Amino acid sequence: MAHNVIAEAKRCLNCKKPLCRQGCPINTDIPGFISTFLNGDIEGAGKMLFDNNPLSVVCSIVCNHGNQCQGHCVRGLKGEPVEISTIENYISERYLDSLVLERAPSNGIKVAVIGSGPAGITISIKLAQLGYDVTVFESKTDIGGVLRYGIPDFRLPHSIIDRYKQIMLHLGIKIRLNVTIGKAFGVEELFRDGFKAISIGTGVTWPIALNIKGETLGHVHYGVHFLERPEGYELGKSVIVIGAGNVAMDVARTALRRGVRDVKIVVRSDRYTASDEEKEYAEIEGAQFIFNKAPIEITDEGVIFADTVCDENHKVISVSKETQLMKCDTVMICVSQRPSNLILTTTKGLETSDRGLAKIDPQTGETTHPGVFASGDVVKGAKTVVEAVEQSKRVAFAMHEYLQSLPKENN
Repeated sequence: MAHNVIAEAKRCLNCKKPLCRQGCPINTDIPGFISTFLNGDIEGAGKMLFDNNPLSVVCSIVCNHGNQCQGHCVRGLKGEPVEISTIENYISERYLDSLVLERAPSNGIKVAVIGSGPAGITISIKLAQLGYDVTVFESKTDIGGVLRYGIPDFRLPHSIIDRYKQIMLHLGIKIRLNVTIGKAFGVEELFRDGFKAISIGTGVTWPIALNIKGETLGHVHYGVHFLERPEGYELGKSVIVIGAGNVAMDVARTALRRGVRDVKIVVRSDRYTASDEEKEYAEIEGAQFIFNKAPIEITDEGVIFADTVCDENHKVISVSKETQLMKCDTVMICVSQRPSNLILTTTKGLETSDRGLAKIDPQTGETTHPGVFASGDVVKGAKTVVEAVEQSKRVAFAMHEYLQSLPKENN
């Protein structure tokens, strides 16, 4: 493995104006860490990656590299691009194994981080390193958010999230599990108990419904729920997955791994929105793709679809009046997600958009409630891990500035 990684790293041209870096949402210094690695300093290369992106090892696995760094590599113009993700993963894995983060002396200032997905992990680590007394509140039984409960273990090993948990605990971060802010207590109680700033990173874990007849039937499930605990579902022999994104691909691949022989991914338009890589994996593992089909009704026997026509922008412009039944044992709906907005709706002074997303200052991430910040999918909707990390880095710094600006007697 090491030999292959080194050989791949040597293919990097160390461009003066690296397009690969421009294609990275978090602006990773790709030629820089590759050069450091080739000079024999794997520790230095790992530090470069981690300092810029605390979730570099995760992003090396789940990012859409074909549309980002590798898709911009100049070598790809006349051949194969440098496999940046492979190099990044090799370095990040080894750096994480030996990582011992240093923490600044405690400043005694309490900070609450609500949610432990990509945004919560990033902000809690960054603020703990600066000496803040950080407590993470997580509604589920373990940390990770979408990393643990939304991405299958075969794609992102949960052992990686377990390692991050140990890093957080080593930094002195307190973790409260099975706590949903907005139920037993809310934001105002956190301020009452001495927390001086609060970060909301609760993601978008509530499914969006199709709003068609039959959606409440017993053999109908939502993909985001299924991925949380797939072993609890009886799927039968055939599954129809309605959706075109990465969640739909993950659901299909998970169903196939659980023994389902007939898995169809049915898409309303004429194209998928998942990454090319995830689509190819789903296809090679046995999923069938059917395009231009709009779900009209779900019955006990399956799903009634109608043909669609799309324009040049892949938008559906017409739906046929003629329909056909596609039989199946289980229906999985994977069309999108919305915010887990209990905290947003129970906190006075915290405004949301028409989509139910938190309204923030785009520069700082501060919401309309003083001292409350938000980042990740709860702000932007369902986006990528690397986008959540990039925004959360900026929000952590803004929270630090805000906390340092408070009168000393309020700290």
